[in-house]
Amino acid sequence: MYIYCNSKFIKDTEATISPFDHGFLYGLGAFETFRMYRAFPFLLHDHLTRLQHALDELEISYRIDAEYVYEMLQKLLRLNHLEEEDVTVRLNISAGNGEVGKFLQPYNHPTVLCFLRKAPPIRNAEKSTAILQLRRNTPEGTHRLKSHHYLNNILGKRELRESPDMEGIFLTEQGYVAEGIVSNIFWVKEGIVYTPSVETGILNGITRQFVIKCLDKLGIPIREGFYSKKELLDATEVMITNSSQEVVPVKKVDEYVFEGNNGIIVQKISELYCHYRSKLLSIDQL
Repeated sequence: MYIYCNSKFIKDTEATISPFDHGFLYGLGAFETFRMYRAFPFLLHDHLTRLQHALDELEISYRIDAEYVYEMLQKLLRLNHLEEEDVTVRLNISAGNGEVGKFLQPYNHPTVLCFLRKAPPIRNAEKSTAILQLRRNTPEGTHRLKSHHYLNNILGKRELRESPDMEGIFLTEQGYVAEGIVSNIFWVKEGIVYTPSVETGILNGITRQFVIKCLDKLGIPIREGFYSKKELLDATEVMITNSSQEVVPVKKVDEYVFEGNNGIIVQKISELYCHYRSKLLSIDQL
């Protein structure tokens, strides 16, 4: 497999990272994961904008050029003979080399990696989920970044070791519904859609933002706030979202059963997603 590494297109087996990269030593880095549908990078501009904000907060000096990234992705597709496939993209930028134990200077030479994986077909399969015993940790800074700090997510996944296909749902330390291990969560009750506020400390997912815009376009009321587990379990429809799996109907949360694929609002959102995923570079175009 060919990857992009610091301005070069090389075989993955040839890639190296310095042992003094602060992304490796201290987890200083950020990334984006998104889908390309037959060479079209869905919501690319939104992903790159969020990544740029993360780099700025981490004081990693790197200006993302959307046109350059687009051309880089097209070349990776050609090199890996994936032009006609749906792929998942991982774009990763770590701090780069720095002195051990010193963090006060901006990072001017980051490590930039990008690679593609052929995406499994989206079959709109229902998922079962479980409320995790482990609580969602608070963001490392003023808000949650899509950063290398993934221990909380990994421990949550290990809690579901016996059910690897399930998604785990985090609660906050105060007991409010937060987010999935790798997803945001929405639910429906009496025609109103609810989702946790970003003020709970969740990641403001790009697909989350897109779904909220779709709901507005459809005239479906959406509420963002602090909600208890009971409020989630009283719903009729539940769905989880992320850029890799798109919009996923939830059939069960623990032992509570929901409409899953039969949910009317889930169906409407999924239809809009499928309609726009090969058309939009930005949510603002909706």
